Amino acid sequence: MTPRRRRMIVVGLILIGVSLATFLALTAFQKNLLYFYTPSQVAAGEAPKGYPFRVGGLVVQGSVQRAPDSLTIRFSVTDGASTVPVVYTGILPDLFREGQGIISVGQISAAGVFEASEVLAKHDENYMPPEVADALKQGGQMPADYQGWKK
Repeated sequence: MTPRRRRMIVVGLILIGVSLATFLALTAFQKNLLYFYTPSQVAAGEAPKGYPFRVGGLVVQGSVQRAPDSLTIRFSVTDGASTVPVVYTGILPDLFREGQGIISVGQISAAGVFEASEVLAKHDENYMPPEVADALKQGGQMPADYQGWKK
């Protein structure tokens, strides 16, 4: 075997190895992404089934129901156009309340309820997560006194 042929085989093997490593890294990265969906997108069936994602909007007034002797809370999230029921078991953030902008991380159950594993609430009156602000603007539900998030 000539030296040139040996070099070409080594270069070919290196390229195959780098390509395989890149493919595996991108596949692992894709499965760990948490995409944001609005309640309208979830209601339209655009959200993935069986994979966690984020959903955000305003907590619907009068929708918070706490189970007695349990940490399970049921509430609904809206973007003004659609509403998604959410169930969460755990301790909610101190700033969680009706009419509040939130983002929940979880997945859709077979019954069509969003089962949250984490609930995030805005940290003060002047901030709303950008995804929630955009969803509320599109749904026409942005509070009139909101002056927070600016690009």
